[in-house]
Amino acid sequence: MGADGGTSRASVAERGGAHRLYRHGHSPVHGLPPHTKLAAAFLFVVVVVSTPREAMWAFAVYAVLLACVAYHARVPAGFLLRRLLIEVPFVAFAVLMPFVAEGERVDVLGLSLSVNGLWGAWNVLAKGTLGVAASVLLAATTELRELLLGLQRLKLPPLLVQIASFMIRYGDVITDEMRRMRIARESRGFEAKGVRHWGVLAKSAGALFIRSYERGERVHLAMVSRGYAGAMPVIDEVTASGAQWRHALTLPCAALVVCLLGWFL
Repeated sequence: MGADGGTSRASVAERGGAHRLYRHGHSPVHGLPPHTKLAAAFLFVVVVVSTPREAMWAFAVYAVLLACVAYHARVPAGFLLRRLLIEVPFVAFAVLMPFVAEGERVDVLGLSLSVNGLWGAWNVLAKGTLGVAASVLLAATTELRELLLGLQRLKLPPLLVQIASFMIRYGDVITDEMRRMRIARESRGFEAKGVRHWGVLAKSAGALFIRSYERGERVHLAMVSRGYAGAMPVIDEVTASGAQWRHALTLPCAALVVCLLGWFL
């Protein structure tokens, strides 16, 4: 990777990204193989999405189940709540739904709101929040490198896994390149204040794309010169015992029971 000159920075960036997303620990949840946690999180989200929106009590039970997982994973509530802020745009969309949706309307605190919009807002908030919380817990208890190994173990297309790997490895490198370009512009007295400066920003974006593309070419050539033939070698083979699978699938199985009760009660 010496041809690129940025591999060391990429490694640092990868560690930095893992530090922000991953919470180091030695809990039972941390110790589960990554592919079992990926499967459990995916199945849990599927069950949550399949739950009828009218079964409001079921979503409360799902939240309790996730709280139990967070407790066993030793993930503080504050850590989890801060990561949930990523769904703020969806919350804003949900808040608007009762005002813009059509159909039967009801007065709430002097406001005329759509009944369908209220149900839709609740559906988005409940299911979206639970899905994001499950993803946050997965990221907090599984390192990024282990997630990639888990995806490989689950037989996802190798090309997609490699793309995700390089995206994680070089995302912060590209971000750092953007920061240096911004500092260079500001050191020359440039400050974006309106539409008339969009041309300069567009040229900067074009230059960043060209630099990123050229970096990718250099990295690819360096990899080919070291024997890369379209697939990354698997250094650590991850396996899971039957007991580990049972522990991981406890969450989606419990959620499935709640979902079935929500449909039939």
